[in-house]
Amino acid sequence: MRIGTFVGAALAATLSQTVSAQTWTDCNPLTTTCPNDTALGMSIRVDFTKGEVNSFVASGSPTYDGDGVSFSVAKPGDAPQLISTFYIMFGRIEITMKAAPGTGIVSSAVLQSDTLDEIDLEWLGVDDGQVQTNYFGKGIVGNYNRGQFNPAPNNQAEWHTYTIDWTQDRIVWLVDNTEIRTQTADSAEENQYPQTPMQFKFGAWAGGDPSNAPGTIEWAGGVTNYENGPYAMKVKSIAVTDYSTGKEYRYKDNSGSWESIEAIDGEINGNVGNVDMITITASAASPTDSGSPRVPAGGIGTASGDATLTQTGWPWVPGATPDEGSVPDGWVMTEEGKLIPNESGSVHPPLVVLLGSLLLGAITFIRHTF
Repeated sequence: MRIGTFVGAALAATLSQTVSAQTWTDCNPLTTTCPNDTALGMSIRVDFTKGEVNSFVASGSPTYDGDGVSFSVAKPGDAPQLISTFYIMFGRIEITMKAAPGTGIVSSAVLQSDTLDEIDLEWLGVDDGQVQTNYFGKGIVGNYNRGQFNPAPNNQAEWHTYTIDWTQDRIVWLVDNTEIRTQTADSAEENQYPQTPMQFKFGAWAGGDPSNAPGTIEWAGGVTNYENGPYAMKVKSIAVTDYSTGKEYRYKDNSGSWESIEAIDGEINGNVGNVDMITITASAASPTDSGSPRVPAGGIGTASGDATLTQTGWPWVPGATPDEGSVPDGWVMTEEGKLIPNESGSVHPPLVVLLGSLLLGAITFIRHTF
């Protein structure tokens, strides 16, 4: 289990350091043996109108108020996001939100695995009538032809709930319980169907920043004028359900297939039948043209470099390694998405480590600053 980065993330949040967000993986199980992924193994529902929760690590500077959590883009380099400390192995995410307006501004909700499997929802600030749906397998972008623009009217001014429901057989995207797209595993390109444990990440960024590649700026709708900002994505609440059970997910080999994933102290698909399944009330109209240029992976027009640093979802700072967070030993998740000490376990060591690291980090920060 990854435990060290939890302390680092807490320290980063305490010092309010702003870093550029990115979709990345620090260890790719396709090429090497990696630490196990912390499993959610249950369902949680988080109400951000009540403030932050420690089961998500912040990058950048999300803010909280009575509407929930806001991801504001005000200047070059702003890319606030929240990243789950846990993974799901098949499951469902729901996000109730308002997309950010503004030319070149992109609001994103992404499921991504350590092998760079990916399932996306993205909203362009120049279009408050559609949402982009997308998927990738193992970081392979192909011809950038898997994206669709699907109906999502008034997505900036009104609250809507967006859902990704993911099984080994198909992915369903919904808006307010209306199905807007279904992708089956059988109809996906060979070895390109997402099927490994996923983290949940969401936030906003400027695809139209003048420093980005021309293809990215064109896809995002044009060059961002920061003087007209700030531009904010707002999230009222989320719900996450893991269709599998257990404490951790382990890759038994380098194949990247779902059959190769082991649920430690649990079962793959062990929650199926124990949770409420999605309710589809209608099907939306057919998708519009996938756009020009072809929709890139996660909003970035080019994915290059080493597999463990391939950028597929957020503005990428080459060589950067942000903290991803994890659930420390002796702590458990509540249904409200909060990490709390397990009364039956030893909780003092994580607290001591956390407080000590915070103090040491603060002293180091002050020394370097002054």
